[in-house]
Amino acid sequence: MSDISQGAYADPNETPPMVQAIPLGFQHVLAMFASNVTPSIIVAGAAGLAFGGPEQVYLIQMAMLFAGIATLFQTIGFGPVGARLPIMQGTSFAFVGVLAGVAATQGMGVALTACLIGGTLHFCLGAFIKSLRWLFPPLVTGLVILAIGLYLIPTAIKYAAGGAADFQMAAESFGSLKHWAVALTVVVVALAVKFFAKGSLSNSGILIGLLAGYVLAFILGMVNFAAVGKAAWITGITPMPFGFEFNLGAVIAVTLVCVVSAIETVGDTSATTKAGAGRDATDDEIAGATYADGLGTAVAAVFGGLPNTSFSQNVGIVGMTGVMSRHVVTIGGLVLIVCGLLPKIGAVIASMPLPVLGGGVIVMFGMVAAAGLNVLTEVKMNRRNMVIIAVALTAGLGLNLVPTAVQYLPGVLSTLATSAVAPTALVAVVLNLVLPEEI
Repeated sequence: MSDISQGAYADPNETPPMVQAIPLGFQHVLAMFASNVTPSIIVAGAAGLAFGGPEQVYLIQMAMLFAGIATLFQTIGFGPVGARLPIMQGTSFAFVGVLAGVAATQGMGVALTACLIGGTLHFCLGAFIKSLRWLFPPLVTGLVILAIGLYLIPTAIKYAAGGAADFQMAAESFGSLKHWAVALTVVVVALAVKFFAKGSLSNSGILIGLLAGYVLAFILGMVNFAAVGKAAWITGITPMPFGFEFNLGAVIAVTLVCVVSAIETVGDTSATTKAGAGRDATDDEIAGATYADGLGTAVAAVFGGLPNTSFSQNVGIVGMTGVMSRHVVTIGGLVLIVCGLLPKIGAVIASMPLPVLGGGVIVMFGMVAAAGLNVLTEVKMNRRNMVIIAVALTAGLGLNLVPTAVQYLPGVLSTLATSAVAPTALVAVVLNLVLPEEI
């Protein structure tokens, strides 16, 4: 919105005229929409849910609905919950690796139960988040984010080639030129729009790339609209749609990622106040953001939604526009809620062929790894820190790539050891505490 000067609405309680506020709210939705629904599609696929089927469509609906609700927790708030800042919430990629593994081996019931418990513990972190920050300096958080991105990259390639399930990789069409033509169209269009367009169009690069790939896939006869026709226009939501199934290993793994997510939210909260108002975030804002993060995750899990967290790309929009109004982001949250209550929208998204999604996640998962590297640029690369990086990544990614190396560990420990994220975080935290600083 070029007519809004930098910092013109630096007070979170101010609201631009609705003729400007509504487009700005939609811009926040467009910037995060593709990233918000993608984790649900991937975890549903790992769980063996039918691609385009009603259960997958439902998970996509919940991703939209509870991203909107969690956003309102942040922007409107109640009691200590919510930063009351323009922070957009969405389904977190950080949890995809752990949840895909749990869903594949133990089912969605176990995965969502772990999210419910992990989200509740995440909520409790709000009471003492500032006192925990010293355990997660940039060295640790950067390593964990990098490990998440590196763990997810093979999944992106598999989706681009035709799918990550065994039967999809065994199909004759896996890796076909048709699949790669669609996936690369998404990548090329997304990058072209991102770097050669401006404003809200540039922020929607991934979404526009996905639409371009979707159109090409339709022309090539790869799109099936049968599920769209069967989907209802409006539907309700179901508590614990996959049941309540407790598994200690899954809970520990998800909770560890929740801690990392909480630290990321602290960073996003601080970045939002710096970008939009030129000040540091207050203790109440940081605590409120953490409470909202955890509550959003726990409530979403009750109804089949994956964990929510603050979206960094939307922090960038605040910095770009200079509009700090929390009410603008509230509009974005309301748009997501409406989308989540319309199964037709979820069914259209679920009809997206896997190579289209693969092209999008090649960029998105790569950006997760790049975000980790960006955090690590704050770290002095001396011998001590390089050893921590080397050992933590080797432990996390190595055990994940060779799970039989720990096949004799008890179930809980085996789940944690092969999750990529948990061993990386644990090794990084421990070594950072015990290895002496280099002089």
